[in-house]
Amino acid sequence: MEIRGERECKQCGTRWSYYDTGEVTCPECGSAFSVGVDDGRKRHTDHAPEFDLSDVRTAAANRPVRDAADEAVDVTREYVRERGFVSGGDLLELDDEYLAAQELRHVAGDLSRALDVDEDEEYYFLTLVRGADGGQRPDTDAVADTLRPARGLAYASAVEAYRDDVRKWLDAQDEDYPDVLAVLERLDDHVRRVEALDGDVSLDEIEGLVAAARDVGRALREDDESALDDAVERLAALG
Repeated sequence: MEIRGERECKQCGTRWSYYDTGEVTCPECGSAFSVGVDDGRKRHTDHAPEFDLSDVRTAAANRPVRDAADEAVDVTREYVRERGFVSGGDLLELDDEYLAAQELRHVAGDLSRALDVDEDEEYYFLTLVRGADGGQRPDTDAVADTLRPARGLAYASAVEAYRDDVRKWLDAQDEDYPDVLAVLERLDDHVRRVEALDGDVSLDEIEGLVAAARDVGRALREDDESALDDAVERLAALG
């Protein structure tokens, strides 16, 4: 959406930035009546949610793993729903915190539905719970074999969300980006392939897809043509 980000409370006169809080409610008095005071509207998709897994960690320490997984699904689903990659007209990066949240959402979803959870799966779930809200992503060699497809689907979902927001950002610009659009189409093709295979692809392949999406973001944020070339090369290597 496009919004005037600088807000002023009609009740108490407090001013704040919607881009920072993601709220039109006054942070000082709680009034829901505010007006935009800046001159123009800017594209904005990131609603600045807090990602806090404290309750999930408590559940993991005191309740069965499937109960903790249910809690993790709820927290990560809400966080992912509120997150975006355009803030006040600026394109953001595809960050590790979002990737970790998507992975925890998929892994927790698998474990909450499982009849049995083995030790490797539980250990990997707890690894994500300990660090995902700090942007810690486990190395590829740490991923439990049975949860590899969950990471594949999680990262494909993250790349798809990033691609969609890049398109929204491009729509708000005054110039055309045909080369970028072509790369975004290639990204979409690879996402569809991962989804069709239910995430069952190599971890190197899915990391390459994430890296290509990040290259596109870097190319646009830094006006770096070489970054777009890097994205093209990565996608070509994926087939």
